[in-house]
Amino acid sequence: MVVDWALTAVFAALALPCVLRLVRLDYARLGHGVRHGDLAELLLVVAMVAMLSPVGGPIPAAGWQAVLVLTAGWFAVAWWRGRTGCAHHALSAAAMFYMVTAMPHGGMARGPWLTMSPMDSRLALPLVAVAAAGYFVVDAVWSGALALRTAPTVGSDPGAGQASRAICRAVMGAGMGYMLLASAL
Repeated sequence: MVVDWALTAVFAALALPCVLRLVRLDYARLGHGVRHGDLAELLLVVAMVAMLSPVGGPIPAAGWQAVLVLTAGWFAVAWWRGRTGCAHHALSAAAMFYMVTAMPHGGMARGPWLTMSPMDSRLALPLVAVAAAGYFVVDAVWSGALALRTAPTVGSDPGAGQASRAICRAVMGAGMGYMLLASAL
């Protein structure tokens, strides 16, 4: 229970830099694809909080499934059309959809609410979870290295939000890898 609350707090804290980027950055200069990525990051952070929170979320699992399918579809089409940076968001939303869909929904103990925190049951198709976890762990390491390289320095553009984005991506990747492995093994 302590781990569940600690992870919930970590992911809830990630919402702040996402919101700050959305209200402070000059997206006309950075491009709309960056704004879409920041919005997707905020959505995925909120979904992680809902999945990890021991009290569950106010949105039923079916609602999250719909939102995650739309998000995955939006970014998959953008990726197909050649926009850079969309592949990761499409894969992240698809992996979260998989977690919501592949977790057992039997019984009324949890009701319709999205709650994965007990990790007392295993996801269907654990090989998919392990493969996805591998991707997210590698991406977390890559994003962490990028965060170190893009840390704000004298003369850098703090208005671009690159370091904040990389740190959030690294933490999200590590969290996704943990959730997928913990629920697959």
